[in-house]
Amino acid sequence: MLDLAIQAAREAGAIIQEFAANRFDIIHKGRINLVTEADLASEKHIKELISAHYPTHKILAEESGISHHQDADYCWIIDPLDGTTNFAHGLPCYAVSIGLEHKGEIIAGVIYDPTRDELFAAERGAGATLNGQKIAVSEITELEKALLVTGFPYDVRERLSFYTPAWEAFLCKAQGVRRLGAAAVDLADVACGRLDGFWEWGLNPWDCAAGWLLIEEAGGKMTKTDGSAFDIALPDMVCSNGLLHEQMLDVLREVKPRMPNI
Repeated sequence: MLDLAIQAAREAGAIIQEFAANRFDIIHKGRINLVTEADLASEKHIKELISAHYPTHKILAEESGISHHQDADYCWIIDPLDGTTNFAHGLPCYAVSIGLEHKGEIIAGVIYDPTRDELFAAERGAGATLNGQKIAVSEITELEKALLVTGFPYDVRERLSFYTPAWEAFLCKAQGVRRLGAAAVDLADVACGRLDGFWEWGLNPWDCAAGWLLIEEAGGKMTKTDGSAFDIALPDMVCSNGLLHEQMLDVLREVKPRMPNI
């Protein structure tokens, strides 16, 4: 099944890059939430490939929602093009993300960045790889020396006062903070040690299913922003190399009183 996820991600990436080289239509799902022909073509291909091999498995995909077979033990969780806004503007920071859940546990995950031909893969209990080579999280132990990343959901204009306290606090405490616009890429970069930590609210299961496993199999840690166990169904996440986790949680606890309940 991991091999199939790898195949699907690579083929979907090729489809996306074909669109990137040509013109494509853009549809607005919201004021700043986009979907393109590339998203739809990538998702269609992945779903058809999975269904051809595992017709009784459930599929949860960003653009088409959940498939039939509601009671299936296996569920494929797909983001056919994470970083659509980047893609639509020609910014090469986007990826295909495919996670596989079995009875509530993510057991396999693949993130493929077609712009750099980088394929991240993980299998429960077997570690994480980048283009076939083992990867591990960074060894940074001090927040002041850490490079962090975050993102803002599509409701950022309506909830700006909720999101900015943490952004401001980490800007003051970390070596640097980035906002790259593709959660799957962010998670993969934490897993391979390029980034040291990542926090965000408003994520969906398809944004982080594969990345969650990559982080854990690479030796990192992922929880909710209050430190409790991460739940893929809830849009609340902080991940790190593990060594910085409590420091990041402390910052989030400090700023919580400044975050309005909206």
